[in-house]
Amino acid sequence: MAEKIEDLTVTSVEDGIETVKELDKVVLSKGSWTTIIFRYRDWDRAKGTYSPDRYTIRRYQKRGGAYRQQSKFNISSRAQAQALVAALQGWLDLPED
Repeated sequence: MAEKIEDLTVTSVEDGIETVKELDKVVLSKGSWTTIIFRYRDWDRAKGTYSPDRYTIRRYQKRGGAYRQQSKFNISSRAQAQALVAALQGWLDLPED
């Protein structure tokens, strides 16, 4: 379990192969509940290459001095990521009440 936000990762290694390679992360919120978006690639054993970029948003709760993942949302493609950005930008462009 990670004790610091900086130590939270989606990187995974199996049998000496980095099956999930973290490329970047952005901390969206800090505190006892922390939200992080990660950019990563999955290893495709059949092809011997990494997938295109993927994204995941993860929520962690700090309990007993360690962060534990509570939920996640995987963004499976570049098109889905662009649709999410467009939806958010559309809402942000609306005037505030």
